[in-house]
Amino acid sequence: MGADREGGSRRTPGRALAYAACGVVLLAGCASMPDSGDLRDVESTPRQDTQLRVFAMPPSKDAPPSAIVQGFLEALTSDDPTYATARQYLTGQAAKVWRPEQSTTVLADGPGTEADRSGGREDGNEYSFTLTGTKVAAVDAQQAYAPASGPYNQPVHLTKDKKTRQWRIDALPPGVVMGKSDFQRNYVSVNKYYFASNTTVASSAEPTAVADPVFVRRRVDPMTQAVASLIKGPTSWLRHVVRSSFPTGTQLKKGASLTPDDQGKLTVPLNGKAAGIGEGQCNEMAAQLLFTLQNLTPAVDDVALRAGDKQLCSLAEGQAADFAARGSAQRPVYLYFLDGEHRFVRIASASSGTKAERVPGALGEGDKALRSVAVSRDEQSAAGVGLDGKALYVGATVSGGSSDEEPVLRSQGRTEADRLTAPSWDAQGDLWVADRDPEHPRLVVLRHGAGEPLEVRTPGLDGRIKAVRLAADGVRIALVVEKGAKQSLLIGRIERDDKDTERPVISVLELRSVAPELEEVTTMSWAGDSQLVVVGQEQGGVQQMRYVQVDGSTPEGPAPAALTGVREIAASDDARVPLVAYSLDGIVRLPSGEQWQKVVKAGSGPVYPG
Repeated sequence: MGADREGGSRRTPGRALAYAACGVVLLAGCASMPDSGDLRDVESTPRQDTQLRVFAMPPSKDAPPSAIVQGFLEALTSDDPTYATARQYLTGQAAKVWRPEQSTTVLADGPGTEADRSGGREDGNEYSFTLTGTKVAAVDAQQAYAPASGPYNQPVHLTKDKKTRQWRIDALPPGVVMGKSDFQRNYVSVNKYYFASNTTVASSAEPTAVADPVFVRRRVDPMTQAVASLIKGPTSWLRHVVRSSFPTGTQLKKGASLTPDDQGKLTVPLNGKAAGIGEGQCNEMAAQLLFTLQNLTPAVDDVALRAGDKQLCSLAEGQAADFAARGSAQRPVYLYFLDGEHRFVRIASASSGTKAERVPGALGEGDKALRSVAVSRDEQSAAGVGLDGKALYVGATVSGGSSDEEPVLRSQGRTEADRLTAPSWDAQGDLWVADRDPEHPRLVVLRHGAGEPLEVRTPGLDGRIKAVRLAADGVRIALVVEKGAKQSLLIGRIERDDKDTERPVISVLELRSVAPELEEVTTMSWAGDSQLVVVGQEQGGVQQMRYVQVDGSTPEGPAPAALTGVREIAASDDARVPLVAYSLDGIVRLPSGEQWQKVVKAGSGPVYPG
């Protein structure tokens, strides 16, 4: 997570931190609690060194209800693998039925507490509190993150044990609850990888690898958690369009804890469900593992899969690309944009120069003035929308093409704002564009950039599409949707029914907002396997540029350097390629670790392939 990196700035009054030489932090849950009166809010823990492990203290003898609830909430933010200490604050029955892995509710700050005066007395046998706060996100049982909003109000009930006369919690909310900065300290996002079930890279038989982000506990054996989650299968939102090579019923060997050896080789022991697989399937499983573990530490360079005493296969990191294509592994050759005369030009993506050349082919060498362009992912074809937004043209990026080609699509919108959006190419080489004509708004696909347009089904779409960007994985689409004065950034899942090979049915389903706090979205672009860069502003705020994950979370690391007056943004899935923008200063680029640099003063519409 990247927002609010430092968390709360004050120490919680009831939190005592003891720093030990072994790198352990103890949360003294009730050792320093008041022995009477109302609870103080459980504010989020100040940001600690991520290498430190945090453990909670068990309840002290004769602790009052306030200290029991406070100690329990503290224990939820610890690195206790099984929440064993947290369970000590519960009655025996409550401890048996409580399922902390069921969900994690993330609040803007730590949960507040309100004593229920009608719920008993501290000198009686029952007591009640209400946990309060403002929801910002939720993580479900599949470890999938989703933004949330609205108030959080959940009851906590305590009872005094008849034998020990100690207060314990006997009724509590499901799952775990904590503040945003505690969540950032405790959890880390990991991309699991699966294979697109109905999409291959254009002109290749390779499937495309699809990132499926989940959150695992940062210091509770995250590598083992990530592998177990991968084997279990994709999250519900994505499972309709991806497949896994792990056989149904496959699990890690019971009790396994995964750590690579000194040579970076990770051995993954599986149960008997994987024993009969062939080498090809095993290599695909190993590729999924290598993709998934690429950003975890310690580094994994090789993966070996075993079932019982038998080694099934072994695969090196460099071989994983032989079994699937990942967008972030494809480096674009050129950056493309429109010059001051609206002509189609390009600069080598790895170049630090500023001299652009006309793009070969009809669109670049002809005399058409364009307002937006898109280039196929193999950089062999291009599409451009005319200056007035009425017509969409497609041509090859080779010299000698005709400059008088007929448009492949026309809009009947009466004004420029009511016509065609900028186009976008998918992994299969199909071209997508939205027509904003109020009389017939639609999202269309032209197969391989030609032929009769296919209208895409968009159930649940509320508003008109302002911008379209296809992910390199071929199964996700990013849309800026406009309704009234608000623009929202939405991610949809692409499903294809190819029973009719000539007129397949294509649908964009389960659209979800990934930047709900933004009231206005100016521009956006894919910037990785599961990440976008977006420019917009919150209500009453100023324009800002940030990265967002496809699940709506904020990735770790800094936001891009500030830039004034951004109108369009272009990013590549390959992080080695600089971010490029069209702003008040013209076309500018942001090399890694540097400040924005001017490319050309007069220009617009920068794009990388896609």
